[in-house]
Amino acid sequence: MFRGAILSGATGVCLSHNHPSGDPAPSTADIRVTHGLKEAARILDIDLVDHVIVGDVNADPLKVGYFSFHQQGLL
Repeated sequence: MFRGAILSGATGVCLSHNHPSGDPAPSTADIRVTHGLKEAARILDIDLVDHVIVGDVNADPLKVGYFSFHQQGLL
């Protein structure tokens, strides 16, 4: 996951994925994996800037269409 960042000398990365349901709310697995990736990034001295889950604005209870771990204080 961090190979490109290491090879390019990046100091930070932003991850994203989508949910087929359209609801961008993070699952328990999304939260667990994000925290694991944050720890891996820390070990590599790379900043995990954000992890964004992209969804459908119409399926999102908040009507924004995405979930940002950074904006929600989860990073």
